[in-house]
Amino acid sequence: MVTSVLPPQSGPDELHETVIEFPDNRLLIDLCGEYDRNLTEIEQNLGVQILRRGNQLAVMGPTDAVEEGAQVLQALYERLEDGRSVEHGDVDRELRMAPDDGECHDGDQLEMFQGGRVEIKTRKKLVEPRTDAQKAYVKSLFSKELAFGIGPAGTGKTYLAVAVGVSMFIEGHVDRIILSRPAVEAGEKLGYLPGDMKDKVDPYMQPLYDALNDFLPSKQVAKLIEEKRIEIAPLAFMRGRTLANAFVVLDEAQNATSVQMKMFLTRLGEGSRMVITGDRSQVDLPRGVASGLHDAERLLKTIPDIAFNYFTAKDVVRHPLVAAIIEAYDAGQ
Repeated sequence: MVTSVLPPQSGPDELHETVIEFPDNRLLIDLCGEYDRNLTEIEQNLGVQILRRGNQLAVMGPTDAVEEGAQVLQALYERLEDGRSVEHGDVDRELRMAPDDGECHDGDQLEMFQGGRVEIKTRKKLVEPRTDAQKAYVKSLFSKELAFGIGPAGTGKTYLAVAVGVSMFIEGHVDRIILSRPAVEAGEKLGYLPGDMKDKVDPYMQPLYDALNDFLPSKQVAKLIEEKRIEIAPLAFMRGRTLANAFVVLDEAQNATSVQMKMFLTRLGEGSRMVITGDRSQVDLPRGVASGLHDAERLLKTIPDIAFNYFTAKDVVRHPLVAAIIEAYDAGQ
């Protein structure tokens, strides 16, 4: 890939042009997207114009925007060279992860991934963290016995944790997977739902089932649950247990009380990994009840063997509107 730079034009609104040459025309077609939709998205977000000239793309506009656009195009092309696809979410991610937004991630978090891709192998798919914060989080999940993932919805906290759990289970590093959540209503009253205890609890646990089914064939999930090698249970069911040789995830931890959080953390046994995920902005506990996630963060942050990983709206990997919604709510608080 060759980049040439033309000098800026003179005048009050100086324009700059960068020409990038892409050696593989087939990859260039994928980079542009159907009807050049990827190029259009970059143009609209950065205020630049992108023209295709054979196997070259010329980016024109204000100097800073042109540099940023060239970086985005090069990053997306490198994905294609590595055999990965470029979807709408990948373009949006590269635009949001651009270095000119005044934010930076911890240097140690970035350094540990220099020179290699981060991938999580499961039965059904290869999962790849998309942002620097997600990569740092995955590294913590593999390297630390206890890790926290804290941030808004849609940042992959639970999804990546379950993926790592499945990967470690498949490779024999743990004997079982235990996924838990506090059974707390998010503004609705579900206690009068018909059925037995499992029927009442399963709606709370459904996101965990969904994640598992993304990584393992559904028949295998059902068999492993029947054999108790995968357990999905409310937080209250964890009392009195010692969880050895297991990959344990507590999801929606902001809805655990301080007593419940201490109870859960002290379940950690030999050969186990534990992951706590939560969103401090979505506490559904009754008014006046302190969140166990907040207390754990305050009390445990100085323990070096515990990893705390934080996410922002920049790390949202759902629909791009989700990131905009989170930012709007944060700004209004």
